[in-house]
Amino acid sequence: MEHEIHFRIKSYTWQELGLLYAPGKSPYAAAKRLRRWVTLHPTLENELQSLGWRKGNHILTPLQVKQIIRQLGEP
Repeated sequence: MEHEIHFRIKSYTWQELGLLYAPGKSPYAAAKRLRRWVTLHPTLENELQSLGWRKGNHILTPLQVKQIIRQLGEP
């Protein structure tokens, strides 16, 4: 059974999505934390790359956001 997603899937910047996971942080710190979670996850960075993401991209596509939510859970 696939996990049901209640989060709105759309394009987000790293800062926007990071702030949803860490609302008390500054935009820079929230984005940095999210990037760290992605790079420390055993498969997530590779999965994002297979969806077209490259280090340095500032905007995540809806498919990339969906993969992050699947792996990290909803913010």
